[in-house]
Amino acid sequence: MTIAAPTTGRDIAYRGFHLPADTTAGNGDGLLATGRGLALGGVNQRGTWTSPPVRVGFAVTEVVPSWTADTPAGCWIEVELRGWHDDAPSTCWYRLARWAADDRAVRRTSVPGQRDADARVDTDTLIVTGATVTGWQARVTLCRPAESPTGPVLRGIGAVATGPTGTDQGYAQPASSAAWGRVLDVPRYSQRLHAGQYPQWGGGGDSWCSPTCTSMVLAHWGAEPTPEHYAWVEPPGPRPVVVHAARHCYDHAYAGAGNWSFNTAYAGRYGVDAFVTRLRSLVEAEAFITAGIPLIVSAAFRADEVPGLGYDTAGHLMVLVGFTVDGDPVLNDPYAPDDDAVRRTVPRQRFEAVWQRGSGGVAYVLRPPSVPLPPRPAQANW
Repeated sequence: MTIAAPTTGRDIAYRGFHLPADTTAGNGDGLLATGRGLALGGVNQRGTWTSPPVRVGFAVTEVVPSWTADTPAGCWIEVELRGWHDDAPSTCWYRLARWAADDRAVRRTSVPGQRDADARVDTDTLIVTGATVTGWQARVTLCRPAESPTGPVLRGIGAVATGPTGTDQGYAQPASSAAWGRVLDVPRYSQRLHAGQYPQWGGGGDSWCSPTCTSMVLAHWGAEPTPEHYAWVEPPGPRPVVVHAARHCYDHAYAGAGNWSFNTAYAGRYGVDAFVTRLRSLVEAEAFITAGIPLIVSAAFRADEVPGLGYDTAGHLMVLVGFTVDGDPVLNDPYAPDDDAVRRTVPRQRFEAVWQRGSGGVAYVLRPPSVPLPPRPAQANW
């Protein structure tokens, strides 16, 4: 089932592969299909799964990957992307992540410094600069040390590809929507309660917007980590589950917990289907609220741009929890002095502009597999 395609706005296409169901769509080497996903076969220390080329039908400027995986102690995965055009690769492979759920044996990290005439890597995003790219291909390598009794399991890999930004970012505002007047019951967490905590993972207050939002949405679904997972937080402070999320989303190369892909990979550890995409407008976001799915959205703005958000940010994550009866967005904004002040209502057009301009409409989608996604647009971006 689809909804009407936009007549204007940005080209965006998301494709995900769920494993083991989609195993035969790509090529595996050294892996076995199990009930949980793809795992290393026998005594193999490394194995790879390469997706088929995903042709999107437009000129691609950026690709952001997402994945879900289990990585026992000492194990990790490596995620790579390359551009594709017509019937052949049009770039080399670029490594987007060396990722592990834990950080005691393997430093979870993006891979800076990758740049050539065709493309470059900017933390969680492959940015096309010179090549002709109309599709993408992913490769995931599963790794374990020789002494490890178990290995990683890959449960899913996907990516969102986007084209150049147009002058019109999406649909015209509708007269009304089923989402207007609906606000989802997402708990309110303030990141600023953690100011100055754990400098080795970004230092709390100003820098933990993304893991705080991820924690709010996991709690909404009843999928947050249980207390034994964060018993190590000492002193426990205002909300140890947020400290746990910040540590396990932290990107050691980026030196922050705001890596988009790392946040959805963290969420995926707790049984939700989690991925990064981009949306063309708040109209598309309304489809998720109507379906009962809150969204984590990324925006950038100055203090005078959006009434209700009176601070400057070069990039900030908030939870879109619903809309007023007049269609204005209702947010859980973690950049608040306390939990009570997290809930904010902002003008629709002002907020939509800074969301689309600031990140191209980035959204994290987190939902239990039992909760259906809304109907997709003809050019599917979820």
